[in-house]
Amino acid sequence: RLATVLSTNLHVEIVDSNFKLFIYQSKLDTVVNRVQKLQILAIEMALLFLRRGLGYSKMSIIKQLYCTSVVSGRKHVNGVDLSYQWTGTGEHAVLLLPGALGSAQTDFGPQLKSLNKERFTVIGWDPRGYGRSRPPERDYPLDYFERDAQDAVDLMQALSFRRFSMLGWSDGGITALIAAANNPSLINKMVVWGSNAYISPEDLQIYNAIRDVSQWSERMRRPMEEVYGAELFAKTWERWVDGIGQFAQRPEGSICMELLPQISCPTLIIHGQKDPMVPSFHPEYLLKHIKASRLHLMPEGKHNLHLRFAAEFNKLVEEFLGQ
Repeated sequence: RLATVLSTNLHVEIVDSNFKLFIYQSKLDTVVNRVQKLQILAIEMALLFLRRGLGYSKMSIIKQLYCTSVVSGRKHVNGVDLSYQWTGTGEHAVLLLPGALGSAQTDFGPQLKSLNKERFTVIGWDPRGYGRSRPPERDYPLDYFERDAQDAVDLMQALSFRRFSMLGWSDGGITALIAAANNPSLINKMVVWGSNAYISPEDLQIYNAIRDVSQWSERMRRPMEEVYGAELFAKTWERWVDGIGQFAQRPEGSICMELLPQISCPTLIIHGQKDPMVPSFHPEYLLKHIKASRLHLMPEGKHNLHLRFAAEFNKLVEEFLGQ
């Protein structure tokens, strides 16, 4: 066991399937006591995974510790080391799929923190080439959404989740649509927002208008620059604009239009009526072509409605997943 103490909240890290746990806890008195206590916690955590039949009192203590922690790890999937964050102990597994260049850390802080951790096990992941799932460098072949969808499903299977639900934001919503269409037996429910199944001329104008990140506000750039650095962020964002734009050359600008009728899981489509990135005809199209779907409108919501109105969003999602 290797343990390091930080002056932050409790954090646990699992490296692949080996029980190498890094547990960080503040306010421990001496170096000796720190190491001893951390090793004990690591052993207790390993027992939680290895022995399901622990006594109630010990299990309740471990469950409380684990339920309030965030587990970070990496799993080798389809030739790439994919980074993920894991929190909660609930029976209902939920995968968070981030937007363009996004990661669990940058895109889903309020969900990792506040979704009900006794009802749900919440997994946030960084798609290949994004966040901590680097290398490789991100590229955008014509099938990159299909590739992300396969990676996401295979990651959850590698983490031993037989079935799971998905929350997909923006590009992550497109990935979720494809994953749900191609894997109906694996998906319980799905929530998507800020997403589209095709590219319109209006969309191309929107994307090209935001190509140059130097024109963004410092507040908008900062989270991505902290992850990638200013130069790599600008370069990768330009590649994303080109990558998403190539779908306009397809018939009807389709990204995944033909797959929508194959989606059978209950689907909640959320749309912020002030979203500058996604015109209202996109959620309306999804509603029309996904048979088990319904649409919820948030009048003040913009593209990042799950961050700006996190409490309202989380409550809506929990109610939908619990039905």
